[in-house]
Amino acid sequence: MAQETTAEPRLVLVTAPGMEVAEALARRMVHARLAACVNLLPGVRSVFRWEGEVQAEDEALMVVKTTDARLEELVMMVEESHPYDVPEFVVLDPEAIEHGYREWLVSECAEGDAPAT
Repeated sequence: MAQETTAEPRLVLVTAPGMEVAEALARRMVHARLAACVNLLPGVRSVFRWEGEVQAEDEALMVVKTTDARLEELVMMVEESHPYDVPEFVVLDPEAIEHGYREWLVSECAEGDAPAT
């Protein structure tokens, strides 16, 4: 019988300076079971104000599928591993998720199942 959980799926948006950095972060997230899946979207052009100047940079966008139970550890990992001084970390609460996908996502992010690093 499957163990019941109260963990709720979340989507997290994180940008990275390129695909190599994004993939390394994504692999670390999935390996540690902080994310079930990370979509990597290259070719994002970000326009933002930083240190008083409007800037534009090419980035990769990471769409991280995780649970609310793993958010604290995930944000700590991003803050420790990300090359930006202030990495983007935007959490979205999905309105609806297909049942089978939800079950898979939650099971992949189950605490206590992460391999030793």
